[in-house]
Amino acid sequence: MQYMLLIHSEENGWAKLTKAEQEQGLVAYTAFGQALKAAGAYVSADRLQGSSATSTVQIRDGKTKVLNGPYAESKEQLGGYYMIEAKDHDAAIAWAAKCPGAHHGIVEVRPTWAM
Repeated sequence: MQYMLLIHSEENGWAKLTKAEQEQGLVAYTAFGQALKAAGAYVSADRLQGSSATSTVQIRDGKTKVLNGPYAESKEQLGGYYMIEAKDHDAAIAWAAKCPGAHHGIVEVRPTWAM
């Protein structure tokens, strides 16, 4: 079954880190991605641009409404994701606990609905 590990963290947190801390972060995320790949659990992953690049779209009464910028005021924003393959929810949670994002934010574990 596939799960998304959605990483929520302080949007400007990365910019507040020293160069050495950023390098440590990159090493940690690279190692996590390599561990997922070695276990055959990796499907895909990516960082997301800041919430200021966000647009939400909804149709009401036949008209398209577009809202640019963050939809909700929140200290933490969705900053990236991993799509993984795991045998069950507990296995997905175990991977989330290994994700570096769990140390500086929140990692949401959500099963996908196969289409």
